[in-house]
Amino acid sequence: MSGVLYGVGLGPGDPDLMTVRARKLISQARVIAYPTLAGGNSFARAIAEDVIPDGAREIVMDVPMTVERGPAQAAYDLGATTISKALADGDDVVCLCEGDPFFYGSFMYLFARLKGEFQVEVVPGVTSITTCAARAGMPLVARNERLTVLPGPLAEGELRSRIEGAESVAIMKVGRHLTKIRSVIDSLGLLDQAVYVERASLPQEVVCPLADAPEAAPYFSMILVTKGADPWL
Repeated sequence: MSGVLYGVGLGPGDPDLMTVRARKLISQARVIAYPTLAGGNSFARAIAEDVIPDGAREIVMDVPMTVERGPAQAAYDLGATTISKALADGDDVVCLCEGDPFFYGSFMYLFARLKGEFQVEVVPGVTSITTCAARAGMPLVARNERLTVLPGPLAEGELRSRIEGAESVAIMKVGRHLTKIRSVIDSLGLLDQAVYVERASLPQEVVCPLADAPEAAPYFSMILVTKGADPWL
């Protein structure tokens, strides 16, 4: 019989935020798979490091940091091929994914390639959005309100129109787009209602008003914006 592929969400970074299900699967794994960026260290593996059993086989997928989709897709093709061989040999494979596998998670690319041939189970994880809101002490939505999630690389005009028409906003993948995003939010008169969160749940965490945010932001940063009076009062 073929093995089962598990896409395991690890949460935002603090190992204490991994679910009981995630810990159990990782601690019993014979084969672990995870992505790295451009040959660097794997953040996903670092989160689960203390749980990975000695002797577990590790499948490393080196994903290039390029704007073009081709190189990354080739890396997932190669990773899927290696994982499929382990599954065909009867080994379960636990694929580590930062945050949640289906929320901007890299696992979805493996899922698309392997779901038709093998049994796949997705284990959800604590998302960066809920973590950032908790760390900022900032409830996002109540009653019938809507939450809009936007990626930071959006063009300035589209970013402005989407924020303008939203009630509460979470802007992800801030990184090198921080200056552009802050300028758009300021132009909409929402700077005082925006919070910047960097590396939520980690020792290097930064939480501050967007107006006080640093000039440079890492990839693992987010901006939260809520409009109007506190809706939970």
